[in-house]
Amino acid sequence: MTHLKQAPMAPLSGVADVQALGAGDSYLVANLLPPELADVAFSRIKEEVNWMTMYHRADESPPLSPFSPTVQQIRQHVQKVLHHPVNHVLIQLYRSGKDYISEHSDKTIDVVRGSNIVNVSLGAQRTMTLRLKKDMAKASPSSYAPSSSGSIDITENMPSKTSTPRPAQRIPLPHNSMFVMGLRTNAEWLHSIKHDNRPLHTKLPEEQAFDGERVSLTFRHIGTFLSSDHTYIWGQGATGKRKEEAEPISNDKEQIEQLLCQFGVENQTSAFDWDQAYGRGFDVLHLAGTEAEAKPSE
Repeated sequence: MTHLKQAPMAPLSGVADVQALGAGDSYLVANLLPPELADVAFSRIKEEVNWMTMYHRADESPPLSPFSPTVQQIRQHVQKVLHHPVNHVLIQLYRSGKDYISEHSDKTIDVVRGSNIVNVSLGAQRTMTLRLKKDMAKASPSSYAPSSSGSIDITENMPSKTSTPRPAQRIPLPHNSMFVMGLRTNAEWLHSIKHDNRPLHTKLPEEQAFDGERVSLTFRHIGTFLSSDHTYIWGQGATGKRKEEAEPISNDKEQIEQLLCQFGVENQTSAFDWDQAYGRGFDVLHLAGTEAEAKPSE
């Protein structure tokens, strides 16, 4: 059984008066790109990107490539809103409602602290779901249920005899929008794009647009770097924090196991000590069967 409440959606232009979402540090921006770019960005990116098949979030590290011309244009508009740089993008094509990504928190070992993770949507509208992590729900079961009106669903799962309420927010992501996720929201909430198996003709017009296809661009400000020959690593997530302290890429099994353990803790709980978990750094890159994050080259 669920109890539905409503929260107002962001305005349809600009970024003023946006509705705080998640932990209060996240919001939705509509009409990110000017019309002349928004009208062509979807088709151009589909042509510019060398698409690969992604079967699991563990496949989130395709080979690094330079930004395409259209992606570079979008990046500039993203940075104008964020007021901080972004130097990494993961681009995904949702071919239909059957394509989805399961709920998770992004790994932050390489994400510059104090920055935001953003998702730009082009094409058909899909819905992002934020769901409060279990430990947060137990600690404050009623503190994440805003009462207002609008088009973003705030859903609070009603408690049973054995469960704690898990507030969730369902956020429509229309064409030419950008969801800005703060790192506190990433720490305290899980996010996902769920299956939508409704027949296309039964969906809203904005969900049917672009033949039901959606391009997603997730921009991050990454602070860990690889040498141009991909043999050395340095920066925030590495043991050597400066370029002159760069260390060779390692396949050390102990480091891999420790890093996998910390990824799991970060994904499952909000009580995550970044400095203790990641502060000393790791020099492993290719983690078989994990969500190894691609890192920018310098």
